Amino acid sequence: MPRSRFCVLCVVPGSALALSLFLLTPRPAAAAEPPAPPKGPVSFINDVAPILKENCYGCHGVKNPKGKLDMTKFASFQKGGTKDSPFVAGKPDDSYILDVLTAKNNRRMPPKDTGDALPPTKIAVISQWIQEGAKLDAGIDDKADLIHELRLRWIPPVAPIVYTRPVEITALAFTPDNKKLVASDHHELTVWDVTAGKLEKRIRTRARRALAMVFLPDGKLAVAGGRPGEEGDVRVYDINAGTPKVVDGVTYLDGVDDKAVMVKQLLDSDDEVLCLALSPDGKKLASGGCDRIVNVWDISGGAANAQLEQSIENHADWVFAVAFSADGKHLVTGSRDKTAKVWDLTTKESVLTFPDHQAPVYGVAIKADGKTGFSAGDDNQVRAWNATGDQAGKQVRASGGHGKTITKLVEVAKGGTTPPLLVTASADDTVRVWNEDNGAAVRTLAGHTDYVYALAVSSDGALIASGSFNSEIKVWKTADGTVVRAFLGSPGLAVPTAAAPK
Repeated sequence: MPRSRFCVLCVVPGSALALSLFLLTPRPAAAAEPPAPPKGPVSFINDVAPILKENCYGCHGVKNPKGKLDMTKFASFQKGGTKDSPFVAGKPDDSYILDVLTAKNNRRMPPKDTGDALPPTKIAVISQWIQEGAKLDAGIDDKADLIHELRLRWIPPVAPIVYTRPVEITALAFTPDNKKLVASDHHELTVWDVTAGKLEKRIRTRARRALAMVFLPDGKLAVAGGRPGEEGDVRVYDINAGTPKVVDGVTYLDGVDDKAVMVKQLLDSDDEVLCLALSPDGKKLASGGCDRIVNVWDISGGAANAQLEQSIENHADWVFAVAFSADGKHLVTGSRDKTAKVWDLTTKESVLTFPDHQAPVYGVAIKADGKTGFSAGDDNQVRAWNATGDQAGKQVRASGGHGKTITKLVEVAKGGTTPPLLVTASADDTVRVWNEDNGAAVRTLAGHTDYVYALAVSSDGALIASGSFNSEIKVWKTADGTVVRAFLGSPGLAVPTAAAPK
């Protein structure tokens, strides 16, 4: 499965992870013959808006629209920008939008340097809509965000019964009893028996992929993810509720339409949500994502009664990682802006910035005593730095060993091991365990045959789970690194796939 493109314009030059972990969208198949224009009346929201979103919103969005033409709201689209209205109701031949869509010179839209010309069938849809009066569908406000309106109407696909190719494992979580492991898959979550490596449950999701998961104190599962460049969300699932269907011994649940399964949506955004963290006392939940915002909820009354406490813009780029301090008063965050930061939740202000990675930061943690922060990322280093005092933000040490980008960093449950441990996953196909006190490497967990993107540690600290790009999942004993179970996380995929060239 090729590592391919996602948000190409946002790629950080030289960032290994920007060219892999968040470029996981499969390459599109060869373009199919466009469908014929509708025979009946053309719907703006169902027929025209999807064409505009795919081909026009990149340049004519709400932020710095070219020609001052914002096409993401019907009212502003109709008004026009530096030109008059781009369409004249009932008169396609007098409509500027059709002139530029069919132009053969440099007036053509989309511009040649941004994409191909629209197929004639799609132009015909827009022309027919104009001919029919260029109306907005009833029930839609002409000032409504059309991206949001399209999102509401999008129907997620159903995951295949049997996968014909591996799906990257981008998130893992042990159930509270540590007997099951939840894994991300394609528009679904899968639940596996840890000891047997047996698939037990499949839960359909709206998100194409889950990027972070954490079990809440009430046993429900918070999941962050989305569709690259399309939408992001944080949703809470009860994976033991709903109306199950059992096929060949596997339980199927609907986490899209069954409200007993998908019990709460906490966040809806325009791009993926990349990370989650639960405070040690279980009363707060935090997320971060492509919109650069860290959101913090009070979930002390349960997920159904969650209250958004803070929305923090403390980074200049995507937020890849977030972690609470042991006392729950501070947040540590890592970003594509090449920094780790600490935020004081009480005073609502930034406490420090750690810039020494000089590369995107994909994982963060903070020691139980709150005095030392940890971060790791695209420079292949685990760095420890002072989180308090006169030397706050100054590096204490850097621990090397990984040969490529560190994609994840997690802390073994505070107080769960002696000495306290950190665990990292890497694009060098390994998982490493580190002594949190002195930064020494404790052991290397080898055996994956592709980039490792997902990590989870059991609540008692006894087990580590890791997942890779080619769907391998491995469960290890923390104490000695032996493998408890290894299996493929794509249901029905029987034969491991060779690693892609690196």
